[in-house]
Amino acid sequence: MECSARCQVALATYQFKREAEFRRGSVKPWAGKPELTWKRLKELMDAEYYPRDVKRAKVQEFLSLKQGNTSVLQYAAKFNELGCFAPNPVAIKELKMDHFEQGLKGNIKSMIARHTFDSHKEMYQRAVKITQVLDEAEEESRAAGQMK
Repeated sequence: MECSARCQVALATYQFKREAEFRRGSVKPWAGKPELTWKRLKELMDAEYYPRDVKRAKVQEFLSLKQGNTSVLQYAAKFNELGCFAPNPVAIKELKMDHFEQGLKGNIKSMIARHTFDSHKEMYQRAVKITQVLDEAEEESRAAGQMK
C-alpha cells in the first residue's frame, strides 16, 4: 500500500507524539528531583533521535539555505523545518526575519527590503504576494509577445 508524503509525515508525527507521551508518563521523578518537564523531555527525545552530527548538518543546511529555484512556499517550508535545528539565530524575531529575507531570490528580496514588517509571517505573506504578482506579470508579458 502506498502512502503520500503528507500521510507519512502525519503518521510519523502521531508516532513521535505517542512515544513522547508514553515516555513522559512512564518516567518517574527521582527522589528529591523535580518532575520531568516537557522542555526536558524534548531535550531527551532530541538527543535520542537526532545525534549531534545530524543536528550539526541540519544547522549548516539552515545557515546556508537559499531560495534558489524553489518557490517561496517551498523555501519557507524548508526554512521553518530547519529553523528548529538552529534555535539561536531563529529565536530572536528580527534575526529570523533577516535570515529569511537574505535567503530570498534577488528580485523578491529587493522588493521585500523596501518594507518594514512586524512579524516573520507578515514578511512571508508579502513574499508570496510579490511572487504571485511577478508570475502574473511574466505571463502577461509572454502572452503579449505571442500576440505580435
